[in-house]
Amino acid sequence: MKNWKLLTLVLAMMVFVLAACNSGNESTEDSNTNSNNDQASSETTEGYPLTVSPTIASTESEEAGTVAFDDVTLEKMPEKIVVFDYGFLDTLDAIGVEGIVGIPKDSALPEHLSKYASDEYANIGTLKAPLLEDIAALEPDVIFISGRQATFYDQLKEITPNVIFVGTNQDDYWGTFLASTEIAGKIFGKEDEVKEHVAKIDAAIEEVKVLAGEFDNTLVTMYNEGKLSGFATNSRFGYIYDIYGFVPVTEDIEASSHGSNFGFEAILEFNPEVLFVIDRTAATGGQSNIASDMENDIIKQTTAYKNNRIVYLDGPLWYLSGGGVQSELAKVQEILDELK
Repeated sequence: MKNWKLLTLVLAMMVFVLAACNSGNESTEDSNTNSNNDQASSETTEGYPLTVSPTIASTESEEAGTVAFDDVTLEKMPEKIVVFDYGFLDTLDAIGVEGIVGIPKDSALPEHLSKYASDEYANIGTLKAPLLEDIAALEPDVIFISGRQATFYDQLKEITPNVIFVGTNQDDYWGTFLASTEIAGKIFGKEDEVKEHVAKIDAAIEEVKVLAGEFDNTLVTMYNEGKLSGFATNSRFGYIYDIYGFVPVTEDIEASSHGSNFGFEAILEFNPEVLFVIDRTAATGGQSNIASDMENDIIKQTTAYKNNRIVYLDGPLWYLSGGGVQSELAKVQEILDELK
């Protein structure tokens, strides 16, 4: 009888110990879960509230006149992101930012950003015609815009006050590009990643500067359905001269976002050693005949043609998606590949 009592006592003690162990495990699991939740919460709140300034203070819109952009104070790291500017999308993609829910798919999405054409990302219209109701349905925490959406700035702010201008400006293209990368790094805690990408671009630019020194003069043009525009240093593509180091064949070109009207005869008159041609027709989804239109009897008389120095630059890359860390590196690399 005593043995049975002893056995019962031992079994009772074992049950108690097992119960205590299970309780300890559950407590540890609960603790780990709470710790993970706290860590996730910390990642979205550390450094916040955060005030971000736009890359430029204001811009001129044909429809809305002068549009002034506000500083934006974010209470926490955005988790649902709408991006209109392909350059900024490029940077977010490069530094591994998650949470993008909507992009403008009805414009020509650059090839290196083609993954955003999937159904995982909502279509928010075109670069110039946002689908405001569709954007509102996404309930975004932040909307990133550039110049093409300036007309809709106030309407977008009705969806969320967190509308941030991250576009570049032709008067200071490189400075505003760098400012946009700093905005991305600051908001999403990716400053180190941004610095690494910018360092790669800087290294490539030093290489292209050496190459640029081999030519006495160059001309940057843009092709659009058989017509040409020219660009000087104080223009949208002036950084090819100012930053890359190419010498402009002339400074006498009117500054404009789409360049100054430029005939084939003018190109022959200036006779550049290198002729850069940006294919806007391809960028906007049209049928491009750039090679046959450009290589006519007039252009064939130029030094650039005779020395095989007409460089056809990728339209979507240069016209639509510049201003991102991947696209800016790709631009430099394209020129290096074509002229080496």
